[in-house]
Amino acid sequence: MPGYRVAVIGATGAVGREVLAILEARRFPAATVRAVASPRSAGRSVAGRPVEVLSPEVFEGVDLAIFDTPDEVAQEWVPVAAARGVLVIDNSAAFRAAPDVPLVIPEVNAHALRHIPRRIVANPNCTTATIAVPLSALHRAAGLRRVIACSYQSVSGAGQRGVEQLWAELREVASAGRPLGAPRGGAFAHPIAMNVIPAIGSLRGAHTSEEVKMGAELRKMLEAPDLLVGATCVRVPTLTAHGVAVHAEFATPLPAARARELLRAAAGVEVVDDPAAGRYPTPLLAAGRDPCYVGRIRDDGAGTLAFFAVADNLRKGAALNAVQIAETLVRDGLVRAATAD
Repeated sequence: MPGYRVAVIGATGAVGREVLAILEARRFPAATVRAVASPRSAGRSVAGRPVEVLSPEVFEGVDLAIFDTPDEVAQEWVPVAAARGVLVIDNSAAFRAAPDVPLVIPEVNAHALRHIPRRIVANPNCTTATIAVPLSALHRAAGLRRVIACSYQSVSGAGQRGVEQLWAELREVASAGRPLGAPRGGAFAHPIAMNVIPAIGSLRGAHTSEEVKMGAELRKMLEAPDLLVGATCVRVPTLTAHGVAVHAEFATPLPAARARELLRAAAGVEVVDDPAAGRYPTPLLAAGRDPCYVGRIRDDGAGTLAFFAVADNLRKGAALNAVQIAETLVRDGLVRAATAD
């Protein structure tokens, strides 16, 4: 039957598995889906598919490849796939800043997919995605000028090592009845159980790489090169979904009531905003679900609009957004179709 030949690179990881599940759940028109991973996964299967070892040959006959690999692997292998005619959607940070690589969230800037000179599309950082979707709807209406953002990022953002460290520490804390003096794993430099860590990524002067990425990626996707962004990124002891507290200033005054209307109408956003009834976004609400949840929408008393946003970092922050990019490419006729043998 006609369809698209898809390869998922990094298929045995948490995001790769999520990609496979979402492709099936959303009935992506795939003729074939190949699960590809590193040599250490040889002989394994994932989602009922045998795992193929990453090599140039796995891209033969492939139309679309979704990569979820470390940056250095993407830097080596994404150009190999693109050179073989594959259209690549990459979830790493390797190509996000490249001026000739579109950085895309379909609800924000699907039009950027009309020009893909290197056959590479980049997926944004999961924390950026959490706020880019609601901010884009507000930006179109009122002209975003300045953003102050503080993140509350789950341990799954550091991969399986982060999840394992939190569980190991929680078990020990519960048994001992007191916080730990040292971490029980290599994901974080400090204990994460009963703690928060106000540094994510490598240091870039006074900032961290996560904070720098948030500003650069918002400016690129919103096509707002003069946008001022101040961010503090914090790791917290939750498993899945990142929360971000946002204070935003606009060129045109934007009262909270009008912002609430715009967000309710925005694609990819679900407003949960009734604090008197205990209704506002939380990581547990967002985990395993598709939308960016937004609540606590208010004028903050300091002249800016404030809200709290939460999204599943493994879904909208990674796997789901990659599949939505693929769906948009198909819908708009921007990728060729193959026919399965």
